[in-house]
Amino acid sequence: MRDLSKVADPLGDLSVDYVEMYVEHLESAAFNWVDRYAFTVVGTGGSADHRSIALRHGRITLVLTEATSDQHPASAYVSSHGDGVADIALRTADVEAALSAAVTGGARLHRRPTRHAGAGPVVTAAIQGFGDVVHTLVQREPGEGPGLPAGFVPALRSAGDRADDVGLLDIDHIAVCLNTGDLEPTVAFYRDALGFRDIFEERIVVGKQAMESQVVQSASGTVTLTLIQPDPTADPGQIDEFLKGHQGSGVQHLAFSSPDAVRSVRALSRRGVTFLTTPPAYYDLLGKRISLAQQRLEDLRATNVLADEDHGGQLFQIFTASVHPRHTLFFEVIERQGAETFGSSNIKALYEAVELERTGQGGFKG
Repeated sequence: MRDLSKVADPLGDLSVDYVEMYVEHLESAAFNWVDRYAFTVVGTGGSADHRSIALRHGRITLVLTEATSDQHPASAYVSSHGDGVADIALRTADVEAALSAAVTGGARLHRRPTRHAGAGPVVTAAIQGFGDVVHTLVQREPGEGPGLPAGFVPALRSAGDRADDVGLLDIDHIAVCLNTGDLEPTVAFYRDALGFRDIFEERIVVGKQAMESQVVQSASGTVTLTLIQPDPTADPGQIDEFLKGHQGSGVQHLAFSSPDAVRSVRALSRRGVTFLTTPPAYYDLLGKRISLAQQRLEDLRATNVLADEDHGGQLFQIFTASVHPRHTLFFEVIERQGAETFGSSNIKALYEAVELERTGQGGFKG
């Protein structure tokens, strides 16, 4: 048996392998990602109790799973939460070493290591994350590019690359809403069990609401979680509404990186994706707050993309309007031009936009 103590930093290479969402209707969910977000079907999987489809855009792999039996966990998940993220799979060079380090650090074992036969052998295990979300640990052959979950059959690829006009690259970060009191324990879990570090902390005040946010990031710098809890001393707001609709902690949004947010937003809008709007006053003041070329400023105004900067550079962000029946899940497009954090002004502006959409006012006050 291997001496795991000799494995150098078994948690130092973690990256997002894929994100799995449990859904009520597989075909309609997959069609939405293909038609509106320009994802391509790259594989299918399933068994007696579930059906799954894997989709890819850039380096982003999404897995959609529908339960066909009450025996599959997707059945109870969808009943409790509706469609949502159930698994943030983390790739590592050595599953056994990573699992041992995580459990030693306090992680709860969800599934023991299993070696899956195939063209490219895959080893997986899983630990509990937050709420009903798990982390599958995935080990692939060294140098292997984006892969499929174990047991999936590759799909025939279409000749054209429909993702070119949208141009999404990867998952920049994943935002998580937590029950009041769970923020510090969750930060400690990711720090102790998975070797993450704290990189950003913010208190966000929107009117009479307030929320606490901490960002944790893997040692590799490629997995970033924004963890948010409501402030119980303030008025209830959008985070409380998420927790009520979702019935507990869960993923609020996935943020997709882009080399050009304006271009991506224009392409996605043509495909039918709806984004939150921004009042003109925001852009009247924006040029005085950060340095932007006039054409860039007008492009941002035309697409409702927000802009901010930190010590490293600028960033550009926008949220989609939620089409989830419970209004608990939405998505983000983010472009980083050297920026390493999230920009304090953007965070507040983004959540103001969500709040005014939630209350039916359609924008936010700058």
